Amino acid sequence: MKKVGILVGREKTFPEALIKNINERGNGEVVAEYLKLGGIKHDAPPAYDLVIDRISHEVPFYRATLKRMALEGTVIVNNPFWWSADDKFFNYSLASKLGVVVPRTVLLPQKDYIQGITSESLRNLEFPLDWQAIVDYVGMPAFLKPFDGGGWKNVSKVNSLEELWTEYDQTGTLCMTLQAAVDFEQFVRCYCVGQEEVMIMAYDPRKPYLSGEQYIHNPDYLSPNLADRVTKDVRTLCSALGYDLNTVEFAIKDGIPYAIDFMNPAPDAELASVGEFYHNWITNAVTDLVCKRLSEQCERPRYRWDALLNPAPIKTEAVASRTEQQSRTIVPNAEAKAAKAATAAAEANGVTDERKSKTTSRSGTRKEGRSKTT
Repeated sequence: MKKVGILVGREKTFPEALIKNINERGNGEVVAEYLKLGGIKHDAPPAYDLVIDRISHEVPFYRATLKRMALEGTVIVNNPFWWSADDKFFNYSLASKLGVVVPRTVLLPQKDYIQGITSESLRNLEFPLDWQAIVDYVGMPAFLKPFDGGGWKNVSKVNSLEELWTEYDQTGTLCMTLQAAVDFEQFVRCYCVGQEEVMIMAYDPRKPYLSGEQYIHNPDYLSPNLADRVTKDVRTLCSALGYDLNTVEFAIKDGIPYAIDFMNPAPDAELASVGEFYHNWITNAVTDLVCKRLSEQCERPRYRWDALLNPAPIKTEAVASRTEQQSRTIVPNAEAKAAKAATAAAEANGVTDERKSKTTSRSGTRKEGRSKTT
């Protein structure tokens, strides 16, 4: 029997529906339940085969616990190592490299710092900050928002340099980004499950968050071509980031989808908020993902930080489209047998097949920038 643990915060309907679905689908061979955590021993054996994480980004004890469980071989949705390291500003830069359109964005140094950080600690920061150059680049209006936040917390819209100063002065120790506002004609939030399954949802961010008025069930909201582009961009982003559960938001203007938020690995799925159709879809999609992950053969964890941060694909890597996925499918048994038979026949005739191995290397680049502060 395999065990699935659900780690949750205040939400109720989604985890309850998920537990019900998994238990019904598992038919006694897979059992899902809420985790119960106390003092965690550093050498305790794993209690769960898979854990769905909905709250550890808010509770450090949970995050540390999940990292240790991953070290023991438990599958965590989503990867707690990468989630800990990720931030939205990096994601905007990555999206641009991947060909996904993002609004002009600038990372801002913090307004305040923790105790012990003095002016001598910040000698690398330029003073004063060239606010006018930043505003000229981003444009107005713009959104001031945390570089790694979520849930529309601490987000403010500013229409002038003076408003920007006022809002910035209230951000404390938060590291913020300033991002160009898109005067959108359409707006969508997209579920992505398993880096492949995508549900595009018409979404109105002007409605109160978690009000139940934001999501609109309209399958024809986007034109077919635009829906295809959005779907491809969603898969591209989630595949690159490695999230098995995420939402991606696009503000659409003049037929161009601007990705404005795609670091939400614990997306809203409550019935009262997303509505019955989307609630049922995400519940079934995550249940399918759980069954798929439990059926895959996982290699023993490598006890290296890079391996935990970037675990090797189990079978095939996530791709940007179903067409590409089909092209990378493992050769069917019939074709494999035919190839094996042809090789045996060639060897019988004294034919030697010379094989040359090719070694490829990957190189990464990192751009270093300068931070400026007031």
